[in-house]
Amino acid sequence: MKPSKDISRLLEIMTALRTPVTGCPWDLEQDFASIAPYTLEEAYEVADAIERRDMDDLRDELGDLLLQVVFHARMAEELGEFAFGDVVEAITTKMIRRHPHVFGPEGVRGAKLAKGMWDRIKAEEKAERRAARLARGLDPEDHGQGFLDGIPPALPALVRALKLQQKAAQVGFDWKEAEPILDKIEEEIGELHEAVESGDRGAMTDEFGDVLFALVNYGRHLGIDAEAALRQTNEKFRSRFHSVERRLDESGSSLEAATLDEMESLWQRAKKVG
Repeated sequence: MKPSKDISRLLEIMTALRTPVTGCPWDLEQDFASIAPYTLEEAYEVADAIERRDMDDLRDELGDLLLQVVFHARMAEELGEFAFGDVVEAITTKMIRRHPHVFGPEGVRGAKLAKGMWDRIKAEEKAERRAARLARGLDPEDHGQGFLDGIPPALPALVRALKLQQKAAQVGFDWKEAEPILDKIEEEIGELHEAVESGDRGAMTDEFGDVLFALVNYGRHLGIDAEAALRQTNEKFRSRFHSVERRLDESGSSLEAATLDEMESLWQRAKKVG
């Protein structure tokens, strides 16, 4: 079997990998739950390639992410639920429906998307999914029907916090300005102090989460994405720590042999560099 730019070849490869007896033992053992972590990992690797502006890696990582879609679709097809073509049809239907100003009747094309139209269309889609679940004898409430229930729980916590806040803000549940949020952060930190003093692990976890949530909210009002900011800080920490490691190695020492004071001195030097 030869490589190809045609999506049908990738579908053929996945079918072969999942064919009993002749397929790949590892691929045959997998199910939706076991593959889900890889799907998330591949999405992060796409984001990483974008941040590094590495187009070669981005091409490869997008391919890995596409493989995840094909893998899930193949498993669903084996269960008689849906196939890859149904996935493509679903997203094309959604994109055409959500962009009437581009794909709609000629009189609508080019017009600005009316305020609230996007949410109205999404609400209609949600109602249709609910009706479809009812028709299949499934519980229509399985995925929740609350205003915030459309935000996936599986998102990274900082990203989900931001999306929850953004959606709540759509109906006016929001601070009018950023400054009062600082007072809220200080209040939450005070409650965290109290929880630490109490020694209650559950309370500490709860209050720590409240501090993080308030910080995400403050960043939102400042136009700062908490996830992006933390990723940047993570990379800065990694780079500086690597500098400490390299300088120790150059001096004939190591991380294991160095004292905390030695590492701190080298850390401060690394901070001055950037």
